[in-house]
Amino acid sequence: MHRSTLDLMTEEFGEAVVLADLGTLERYLRDWSGDHRGEVLAVVRPASVADVQRTVRFCRQYGLSVIPQGGNTGLVAGAAGRAPDRAVIVNLERLNRIRGIDAENLSLRADAGCTLQQIKDASEALDCQFPLALGAQGSCQVGGNAATNAGGVNVLRYGMTRDLVLGLEVVLPDGEFWNGFSALRKDNRGYDLKQLFIGSEGTLGIITGVEVKLFPRVKEVETAYVGVRSFTEAMALFRRGRSACADLMTAFEVIGAECMPFAQMIKPDLRIPIDAPVHILMEASSSGRLGLRQFVVDFLAEASEDNLVVDAVVAETIAQARSFWAIREGLVEGQGRQGFHVRTDLSVRLSDVAALIEKGRLLVASRYPGWTSLAYGHAGDGNVHFNVVPPSTLPEAEARAIGAEIEKALYDLVTREGGSISAEHGIGRSRRDYWWASVSPVHRRLLKAVKSALDPDDLMNPGCLLP
Repeated sequence: MHRSTLDLMTEEFGEAVVLADLGTLERYLRDWSGDHRGEVLAVVRPASVADVQRTVRFCRQYGLSVIPQGGNTGLVAGAAGRAPDRAVIVNLERLNRIRGIDAENLSLRADAGCTLQQIKDASEALDCQFPLALGAQGSCQVGGNAATNAGGVNVLRYGMTRDLVLGLEVVLPDGEFWNGFSALRKDNRGYDLKQLFIGSEGTLGIITGVEVKLFPRVKEVETAYVGVRSFTEAMALFRRGRSACADLMTAFEVIGAECMPFAQMIKPDLRIPIDAPVHILMEASSSGRLGLRQFVVDFLAEASEDNLVVDAVVAETIAQARSFWAIREGLVEGQGRQGFHVRTDLSVRLSDVAALIEKGRLLVASRYPGWTSLAYGHAGDGNVHFNVVPPSTLPEAEARAIGAEIEKALYDLVTREGGSISAEHGIGRSRRDYWWASVSPVHRRLLKAVKSALDPDDLMNPGCLLP
C-alpha cells in the first residue's frame, strides 16, 4: 500500500522534491548527536509556501503524518519519528530566501529554511545584528530555531528565540495559511498566537516564514577568560560583573576543568589560557564606543584583589577571542567524538546553579564510580549542561542502560530543585515521557486542549512533545 502512496506523492510533487532512496534519506533521518534515528516513508522538500500547503493537504488526504524538519541539528529526537509506512518528513531547506530587511525598523523577514548564519550575515551587511548565536548556526534553520525556542550563548543579554521573534507565517494542519507578520514591537490585540507555535516543536503546524528583531551592530566586544576556585565563586563573580560592566555582559559561560581534555581532542594544540578548577568565558559588548575594555579590566582587577579570581586573560585580538571560544565549542564536539554519553540540558534559578552542579557530581561519584561528570553551560541564564561520560572499557549497550538511570537521577535532582529538564533543547521524543509524568493534571489538560484545537487528528509530528 505504501508504495502506491509513494508513487502518487512522487507523481504529484516530482522526483526532485520527494526523496525515498535510503541512501539519500540518511542525512535527514539521524540527528546531530547520532543517538536518534527516524524511519519515514519519504522526505519532501517544498520550495514555496504554496508547496508546503499542498504537501500538508496531500498527507492529510492519504493519512500520512507530517514531521516538520529544519536543519536537523536537534538533540532530543524532535524530528526522528518512527513510522516507515505512514510518516513524511517535510524539510524546508529549499525554502531559503531572505525576504527583506528594514534597517530603520530593525526587523528582518525570511523563509523558515534560511540558516541562522544567513540571517546573521544579511543583518550585518546593513550594519545590524541578529544576536541568536548557536554552535550549529551554519546549518540550523531559523524556522527550526523558532519551533524549538532555541537558546544559545547570548540569552543572558537578548533572551531566547521567543524574545526575538516579531511574527510568524504558519501552514496549519488543515493546510490553511496563517500570516502573523506585522513587524510591530508593541501589539496588544488579544492572544499572541505566534507564541503558541514558538517552542511547539512542529506539533501545531509548519512555520514557513519568520520575522525577527534586529539590533544595532556591536562596535565594541571584550572577551575574557577567567579562572576561579569553584562554581560558587563563579556565580559570585557573575553577580558582580553584571553591575561592574554596566549590564552590558552578553555571555557568561562556566566550564569545569574536567572538560578541557575533550576540547583538546578536537585540536590537540589548543592552548588553555589559565589553570584553575573552574573556567569562565565572559563577553561584554556595546553598539557604541564606551571604552568597554576599561570596564572589564577594572572589574577583573578588583575581583582579583578580593581573591575571587585565580587568573584572568582579556583578549587582545579577535583571533585570541576566537581561540577562547574554540575551547567552549571544542569540548562539545569532543564529547560527540568520544561516543555515547549522558547529555542533559538543565535549568535552575541563578542562585541554585552551583548547588546543582555539586549535587550532580556527588550523585555520579557515589552511585556510578568510573563515570566522569562534565559540567559546563550558560550559567549567566541558569543553564547547566551536566553530561556524564562512561568508562572507556564499558560495552556500549551496558553504558546506555546505565546512562538511562543516570539521566533519570539527574532529572529527579533538577526537578526537586524546582528547575527544568530542558533549558533550551526542547522535549522532543527522548524527554517526553519523563516530562509528561512530571506535569500536573491541569497542565496536561491545557496542553491537550491546545493540541486538539489546532491539530485534532494528530497529523503534525505525532509522538513529539505530547504522548
